[in-house]
Amino acid sequence: MALPSFLHDRPDGCLIAVRVHPRARRDRIAGEHGGALKIEVAAAPEHGAANRAVEELIAEVFGVAKRDVAVVAGHGSRTKTVSVAGLSAAVAALRLA
Repeated sequence: MALPSFLHDRPDGCLIAVRVHPRARRDRIAGEHGGALKIEVAAAPEHGAANRAVEELIAEVFGVAKRDVAVVAGHGSRTKTVSVAGLSAAVAALRLA
């Protein structure tokens, strides 16, 4: 199975390229957008609230602890990189399917 372009393996887990739509009606994974996983969150992009909502949603969807998920790049941007510890890109792709 080929991995989606937004998933990348790293030694301690995987990286996910995401495109965030803040102030959405609800938190959800909305598919793929321009080589990134599109995520909609209800939180506003103020004081890190949208970043925390992204981390919580990814933890829930992939079945990992919140402490294992972190936004590692793009804190002030809609395009972000999220690290998920302890989860390979192949397993992440299966959980998204």
